[in-house]
Amino acid sequence: MSRLRLAICQLDPVVGDLAGNTEAILSALAMAEEAGADLAVFGELAVTGYPPEDLVLKPGFVADNRTHLAKAASATGRCAAIIGFVDESTDLYNAAAVCADGEVRGVYHKQRLPNYSVFDEQRYFSAGAGAGQLYTIAGVRVGVSICEDMWDPAGPIAQQAAAGAELMVNINGSPYYAGRLCEREHLVATRAADASCPLVYVNQVGGQDELVFDGASMVVDETGRVVTSLPAFDEAVTVVDLEIRPAYRKRLVDPRGRRAAVALPVTTISTEARQAVGAPRLAPPPAGRPGPEEEVYRALVLGTGDYVRKNGFTDVIVALSGGVDSSLVTVVAADALGADRVHTVALPSRYSSEHSLADAAELARRLGTDHRVIPIEPAHAAFLGMLTPSFAGLGEDLTEENLQSRIRGVTVMALSNKMGWLVLTTGNKSELAVGYSTLYGDTAGGFAVIRDVPKTLVYRLCRWRNTTSDVIPESVLAKPPSAELRPDQRDDQSLPPYEELDPILEAYVEGDMTAGEILAAGFDEETVRRVVRLVDAAEYKRRQNPIGVRVTPKAFGKDRRVPITNRYR
Repeated sequence: MSRLRLAICQLDPVVGDLAGNTEAILSALAMAEEAGADLAVFGELAVTGYPPEDLVLKPGFVADNRTHLAKAASATGRCAAIIGFVDESTDLYNAAAVCADGEVRGVYHKQRLPNYSVFDEQRYFSAGAGAGQLYTIAGVRVGVSICEDMWDPAGPIAQQAAAGAELMVNINGSPYYAGRLCEREHLVATRAADASCPLVYVNQVGGQDELVFDGASMVVDETGRVVTSLPAFDEAVTVVDLEIRPAYRKRLVDPRGRRAAVALPVTTISTEARQAVGAPRLAPPPAGRPGPEEEVYRALVLGTGDYVRKNGFTDVIVALSGGVDSSLVTVVAADALGADRVHTVALPSRYSSEHSLADAAELARRLGTDHRVIPIEPAHAAFLGMLTPSFAGLGEDLTEENLQSRIRGVTVMALSNKMGWLVLTTGNKSELAVGYSTLYGDTAGGFAVIRDVPKTLVYRLCRWRNTTSDVIPESVLAKPPSAELRPDQRDDQSLPPYEELDPILEAYVEGDMTAGEILAAGFDEETVRRVVRLVDAAEYKRRQNPIGVRVTPKAFGKDRRVPITNRYR
């Protein structure tokens, strides 16, 4: 039986911050060395941050990333390290460096390059050839692969196992969406069981623009059982002892029962485990995964906080109307940054209800945010006066409603400019889908926290958050949703009820179903035709909206790219 002490380094890199990312790697390496680890494992493209996108097209960036990899490698000693970086060797590769004794001892090039959903890796990288090589670390033969390589059942992991690997290491930059944690755990378990070999899955954590990386790194044994796991949505460096038992040494065979004929070169780094230094920090499997609402909520908090901090902001401002959407955004922001960093402003017009103003003030009181009230009636009246000669003879319509929203947009942007606060917009995915929003009004801002959260999920998230502490007044959740831009306005006067709308949107946007296919599933024809028409007509608006946290399998933006000029129905 062999033993290997492993340091799982689940870090939150910043794309392009080569120096900062390298310092974080060095700090984790020092912790691994102090704990007597034999191997420290970092995430995919840990040096550059993931995804670096067009930065890798800059030769200077690639050269700098190699310089910082060399700095990290020079800090290794007896403890080996697997570190993701961009390699240039006749072409560009998404790569993993195996480092020890102060140098890079080997490099693996990612073979399976995802080019779907939010991924564009074939735009930047060439695919690696072959299954790489094996590394003897503490007497254990280790195979290395990168993220998508694991999704192919006949890919590098199977080939390395057939060549005699006793431990698999897969480094990742795998973004989150709802349900992803369970899906990924099933995949890791399946691949380990297929290979009859324990598998170490290390994922980065943190927000990067609209993407959120959930971490949730894990070690799975040869039977597919999770033996240790790291927390989702938090940075962590955890040291565990892996016992490589004889049962792990089963090899794959071909369908005729013969050992698969695969030979890979082996680089020996160390033949024996290091002398144990104290007890390892163990991370047993969690008693239970977060529920669906908690999981999404934590992703919103992480994505929002990282976007604000990584882009140099300290404070945010939210136009708090007293409605459910702005209430959720405000609470997420307070949880992400601290209530002292959140500023809320009520912007009542002649149509704003007293209960909405009261609900906004009560939420701000419960959270402890800086709250102010700036009535927009003087500006509203002035604009109407200016436009009256041009509007003579024309009845009131959406123009007057949108005018109020745009005045609010100008006001929050003025506060942003003067105070240096980032404006968080409050539109949800249902509204974004059908264009139930005002350009340069409620869409004005820097980051759209819930732009990928359907309205029905907004309510569920609010109710879940209230189970942790009662911050959102029940009156906010009980009243019918309304933009309050005309007397007695309700959303269901302009849209189907959200309980009907959201399933159709999920089918059309996330499921890529045609109107005919949705009708065949039993939905009302008039409603489906109307919703599809609204979604298609609103594409030009979505292109001009700020980005926000992605929490569904297909979000507007990188995930869904349809032409604005488009006659397919």
